[in-house]
Amino acid sequence: MLLIVGCGDVGLRVARLVGKRWRVLALSSSPARVQALRGAGIVPLIGNLDRPETLARLAGLADAVLHLAPPIASGEHDERTVRLIHALARSPRLRRLVYASTSGVYGDCGGAWVDETRALLPGTDRARRRVDAESRLRMFGRSSGVTVTLLRIPGIYAQGREGGDPRDRLARGTPMLATGDDVFTNHIHADDLARACVAALHRGLPQRAVNASDDSELRMGEYFYLAADLFAMARPPRVSLAEAATVLSSMQLSFMIESRRLVNRRLKRELRLVLRYPTVTEGLRASPD
Repeated sequence: MLLIVGCGDVGLRVARLVGKRWRVLALSSSPARVQALRGAGIVPLIGNLDRPETLARLAGLADAVLHLAPPIASGEHDERTVRLIHALARSPRLRRLVYASTSGVYGDCGGAWVDETRALLPGTDRARRRVDAESRLRMFGRSSGVTVTLLRIPGIYAQGREGGDPRDRLARGTPMLATGDDVFTNHIHADDLARACVAALHRGLPQRAVNASDDSELRMGEYFYLAADLFAMARPPRVSLAEAATVLSSMQLSFMIESRRLVNRRLKRELRLVLRYPTVTEGLRASPD
């Protein structure tokens, strides 16, 4: 039995992949989502990671947990993951846990190639919360014997995905950095990420981090130029870093000042995942669900 914590777009894609083999449960804080989850063949459990008294029933329910829930939006610690660990610590049957982390835990790497052995130097509180969650989950795995796999995930995209369809940003005309200031960015198609989650649930090694990224090697502006050309949309304007700081929000800017290229060797060799969309060109051309 699989419990998905934070069953949004990626969780639903995972459920479609495993639904014929596993019974899938999903923790949701929203009663309004119950019908949609049931329609997807998922057993909904109402609970809230911000209210630990609602989590007691999680103990003993599942053999595997897929933790997709984000931390709260402030601070440097992920108390939601702490509460989940406390709830699961009483589970006698739990064997595997996969956590959706972020490649932002590496911080700015100056465009260097980055594998999972690189020291973590998060540059934002958002990334520091993920480092905190990773550390706590690894300790939980070591103390409990549960196999914990950490997927370090870059930008998730797919046509029609809320927050992950490049056409939305192109339509807004959000500027890109000038070529001299531009940064390397990394991507994974939502379908390939769902398949990576399933592979990690089956083949992840104990307390192991895995870069869940495709093979693309593009700067951010190149990615959005490619998307604009594929969808016959206007290319975004280019501005200097100094200009960007005056027109973009601090969160938008934070994604545009960190540069790295992820090495995905473990994804392919250890999880044995064959990417359906090895580059964003194939992924952007794919029809939406």
